[in-house]
This record gives sequence, C-alpha cells and structure tokens, in this order.
Amino acid sequence: MTDPVGSERDPERQVWLVRHGETEWTRSGRHTGRSDIPLTDLGRQQAEALAVRLAGHHFALVLTSPRSRAAETARLAGFGDTVVVDPDLREWDYGEFEGRTTPEIRAEMPDWSIWTGPWRGGETLDEVAARADRVIDRCLDASLEGDGLLFAHGHFLRILAARWIGLPAYAGRSFALGTATIGILGWEREARVIETWNEACHLT
Repeated sequence: MTDPVGSERDPERQVWLVRHGETEWTRSGRHTGRSDIPLTDLGRQQAEALAVRLAGHHFALVLTSPRSRAAETARLAGFGDTVVVDPDLREWDYGEFEGRTTPEIRAEMPDWSIWTGPWRGGETLDEVAARADRVIDRCLDASLEGDGLLFAHGHFLRILAARWIGLPAYAGRSFALGTATIGILGWEREARVIETWNEACHLT
C-alpha cells in the first residue's frame, strides 16, 4: 500500500496525470476498459491542445496506457518519441459490463455502481488499486530525477489520485475527471497532496 506521508527516501517530485481525449464511447458514457476505441476528431483536437499546455515542462518519465486512445493522446501532445507503455496504466477491466452505460446496467441491477460492484468477469476495485500503487512506486523510484507524466483513463486515474493521498480506492468516486484534462499530484512539505485537478483551461 502506498504511504501518503513522505520520508527521506521520497523525492518531492510531481506526477502529472492526463486523461485521454474524447472517444465515441466516452461521449456516450459507455464503460470503456479493454476495448480499443479510437479518438474522435474532437479528441484529437483536445490532445493537440494538451501539447501547448505541457510544452516547456521537463519530465523524467513519460508513461502511457497500452490502449490506443491514451497512446495517441500522448503522441499528439508531443511525447511520441519519449513515451513508454506501462500495462499497469490500462483502464479498469469492466468484464461483462464493457461497452454498457450505467443506466443500462441499472435496468438489470438497480443499485449497481462501478465503485461497489459486483464486477462480473472483470477486475475488482482492489485489483485496480494494486496497479495504481505500482505506478506510484515507479514514479517515485530513486533513480529518477524529475517529474512523471502519465497518459491514462478516467477511472484508473481517479483511483491513482486517491491512493496518492492515502485514501482507499473507493474515494476515487469523488474525483470527477473530464477527457483531456490534467491533474498534478505533489507535496506540501512531507505530505502528498493533489495540487491541481481536472484542469481544462487549455481546452477553451
């Protein structure tokens, strides 16, 4: 489990989070986990706008989910030559609920929520949290000298942010995150904090 309190071994570097640009399924609210849905024209424009926002900031580590919507966002944002694929950054595997909207699922299971399950044929919340913890550990590796930049997905990044500040993964439900937005995880003295969340100024 990741420790929200820093130590002498934890360098006070930032971790920047970028949710991928719009896809047809994000626009319609469909759960998009393992499906490789491409960016829409708007999604590509959003990714290009990210390039302006991120330009000039040096990142010691740039990682992307293996899904094309995240990798393409990274490329269009200007990091095609430096980005590295990390399978741990993939979105939640929604199992039998892949491609379905929450209202569609609730027509069958009225009280269902992705945050409480069940997750029939997919990953549990704890399994996704374990991946998020591994990504945090990678960003804080002592061999790195500088900030990290992650291109990934809505639910996964919300869980990662919760884990960064020592909250249970379930707390990610409170962190709304739009497409192509930016979050910055950082420090206040020795404590991990969320410095910026759901930033969309570059999209206006």
